[in-house]
Amino acid sequence: MNYLVTGGSGFIGSHLVEQLLKKGHSVINIDNFDNFYSYQIKIKNTLESIGENSNFEFSDKENDIQNLISISRSDNYTLYYQDIRDKKGLEEIFRNHKIDLIIHLAALAGVRPSIERPLEYEEVNIRGTMNLWELCKDFNIKKFVCASSSSVYGNNEKIPFAETDNVDNPISPYAATKKCGEILGHVYHDLYKVDMIQLRFFTVYGPRQRPDLAIHKFTKLISDGKEIPFYGDGTTARDYTYIDDIIDGITKSIIYLEQNSDVYEIINLGESQVINLNEMLSTIENTLGKSAIRKNLPMQPGDVQKTNADITKAKILIGYKPDTNFQNGIKKFVEWFLRK
Repeated sequence: MNYLVTGGSGFIGSHLVEQLLKKGHSVINIDNFDNFYSYQIKIKNTLESIGENSNFEFSDKENDIQNLISISRSDNYTLYYQDIRDKKGLEEIFRNHKIDLIIHLAALAGVRPSIERPLEYEEVNIRGTMNLWELCKDFNIKKFVCASSSSVYGNNEKIPFAETDNVDNPISPYAATKKCGEILGHVYHDLYKVDMIQLRFFTVYGPRQRPDLAIHKFTKLISDGKEIPFYGDGTTARDYTYIDDIIDGITKSIIYLEQNSDVYEIINLGESQVINLNEMLSTIENTLGKSAIRKNLPMQPGDVQKTNADITKAKILIGYKPDTNFQNGIKKFVEWFLRK
């Protein structure tokens, strides 16, 4: 099969590309190497995902990305340095490849940054996604997996969160863009018969995790003996989901789409194991064998109090079965962090 993966050089995307290639599929990776975090991390992700162990020599961004494209191109893998906001650039890619299914992971991520840059989040997460759906319509591509987010639930009072819960009250621009993506996705399913699964990811962690996310940030700061920013009283809680379980959920969603027609589904992918901030920090401390230096700070705007996924639908519909508990997941993450 020929899969197009947007954001295929990022945290989740690079793991998905690696898995698809191992299964013998062809992958077209679209990534714009955004400055949200160091492009060098994404280059390393890309090299790992394609099994390339060469010692990459970094110089400057444009040359480095072009060198990466040259190194990585093969019969079953093509990397494009492309922004999803550029519809003409995307159109050229669609024209040059036969695409069986799209897995759309590219986005501007992060709750707090979205409050500072809401219009940019709208451009990327809404307009960029619509560009892809317009091209699905134009090129008759009928299968689409889209990354949504647990953030759409806001401060949902019902626990655990189910796909049937009302999500009309997002508390950040990021969450609102993801809710818009779900709604607009249904439009393209209804009008143009694009079979679609929208996956609500719950706090994904593991090797290659973005450096701005709490587990990675805390691990680095504790390891370096520096203060960690600790927001609130430590009772905020998240349904942490290990990367291997997320990739399992994505690949099973792909199989479901390939085997079924007239599909529009929203599915939670979580761990159903809720860990509060105090527990998360102590688990990292115990795994590293070092104590954290806390800098206590107030809760941040846009942060939700708790997330907890009801994964009943995922289990029944696609056979999703997460099997990495939080303690083992942190152990694997710290092992990766210490050797990278």
